[in-house]
This record gives sequence, C-alpha cells and structure tokens, in this order.
Amino acid sequence: MFMFLVLLVIVLMIVAMWKVFEKAGHPGWAAIIPIYNTYIFLKIAGKPGWWLILLFIPIVNLIFAIIAALAFAANFGKSTGFAIGIIFLPFIFIPMLAFGDATYAPVTK
Repeated sequence: MFMFLVLLVIVLMIVAMWKVFEKAGHPGWAAIIPIYNTYIFLKIAGKPGWWLILLFIPIVNLIFAIIAALAFAANFGKSTGFAIGIIFLPFIFIPMLAFGDATYAPVTK
C-alpha cells in the first residue's frame, strides 16, 4: 500500500511539473529528465542556467534553491508564503500551480 501511495505522488508530481513547464512556455517533457528539469525550473524562475552548478554544492545549494523558489513563485504571481509551500510541501503546491488559475508572468527587475 505504501509503495502505491509513493508511486501515486510521483506520477502526480510529474504531471504537475509537466503542466507548469507548459504554462511557462517550456516543453512539458522536460519534467521527466533529471537535472534538465532543474535547469528549466531555474529558467522559469528567471535565474541564469549556471546556477545549476551551485545546486551541487552543499549548503550553498540550500540558499540558491530558496532564492530560486521565491523567484519561481513570484513569476506565477504568488507570494513568499506560496514559495515556502513549494519548498516544504511541493506535492501540494506544485499541483496548485499546475491545475489552478496561476499564469506565468515573469517579473522583470
């Protein structure tokens, strides 16, 4: 039963990320390619692709992942609280982005 639940959550996250990537104008299939999906996540967040290297460095990766999650949420018109939800409960908040009325509108600074 537990394995079924885990498989269900994995499938939900793949479908949700696929939909989020498509909302942002990127190919949905990128959600199933390891590392490349993180690169696309960074692009949607408006961060440079070389940040992917920083995500492999312990401690540094935590800081840059939080910054990327904040920018990711902001580009979908969501608040800092929503970004915290993406960090701690992605299996709830990513599907909310995917299947909700959120639209991708990059914040330019």
